[in-house]
Amino acid sequence: MLAHLTLAQFRSHARLSMDLDGRPLAIFGPNGAGKTNILEAVSLLSPGRGLRRAAPDELARHPGTLGWKIRARLGAGSEIETGAAPGAARSVRIDEKAAPQVALGGLLRILWLVPSMDRLWTEAPEGRRRFLDRLTLSFHPDHAETVLAYEKAMRDRNRLLRDGVRDGAWFAALEATMAEAAVRIRAGRAAALDRIMAAQAEAATGFPAADLAVTDAGPEDLAAALARGRARDMAAGRTLEGPHRADLTAVWAARGTPAALASTGEQKALLVSIVLANARALAAEGAPVVVLLDEVAAHLDADRRAALYDEICALGLQALMTGTGPELFDALGDRGGRMALPGPSLA
Repeated sequence: MLAHLTLAQFRSHARLSMDLDGRPLAIFGPNGAGKTNILEAVSLLSPGRGLRRAAPDELARHPGTLGWKIRARLGAGSEIETGAAPGAARSVRIDEKAAPQVALGGLLRILWLVPSMDRLWTEAPEGRRRFLDRLTLSFHPDHAETVLAYEKAMRDRNRLLRDGVRDGAWFAALEATMAEAAVRIRAGRAAALDRIMAAQAEAATGFPAADLAVTDAGPEDLAAALARGRARDMAAGRTLEGPHRADLTAVWAARGTPAALASTGEQKALLVSIVLANARALAAEGAPVVVLLDEVAAHLDADRRAALYDEICALGLQALMTGTGPELFDALGDRGGRMALPGPSLA
């Protein structure tokens, strides 16, 4: 569990220190108070670029003049520090020792749902692939390194394609790397969806179960397919087959309705269901889970909000939730904490 959080020169917070007791925490205040910034800071205690996908220089309160730092103490006693000096890459330290970002995935499994994801089922496939890979990463922290290896090899292959290089040996080496990584990517994604759907099926929930599937634009023998497709890919200037072209589909199981055709509220309910199932599957394995729910009340009626808080508490999840007013969390009762933030300074 996350026991203490300190922010320094991060986004709108010159300094913020928070003690957490493992219970759900409702953070409320007017727009611009810095609620989402707290959730973003927590999301950076996991591998990757956080819930806004921001570059390190974008996270400083005064970009270009001061760096930023996040420190966290976990209930098990471990300490995490991450931050960046101006113009520098983000660094990670665990128990005062330098560590790769992937090591964060072994300490906390951090899931999130933010308002921009409300468009997940109707936007371009790229957003759904990122969501799918975050789900997979929560079960397999090394998934991020596998995806990076695949993408690096693909970028190098695309460069050869654009430059009109014809040397088959150069292509073959990169295609072998891509094919090896693709096998792991596909297996990880499929296993993650299986675990999430099993967690949905086993739960009594107020949210609709989703049938999830991955459509992958590539045959099983990707290396051979890439070799055959070099002329076509060279004409396009990019690689046209592989897991980077995959898409995640969701269907409201009880109705057989594709998520893209559901109402805005139904789409939100499906997302909540998937995130809760993800958390449920991880918690069943004994993994420490933190769930970040930004403006969670949007598109959820009072009954669904109450059902959400009931499930979070029943699962014993540590959840940080934001909203504009305390009344949005009335159904949480005394089962969670409250934190009020003042509005932004006009000075």
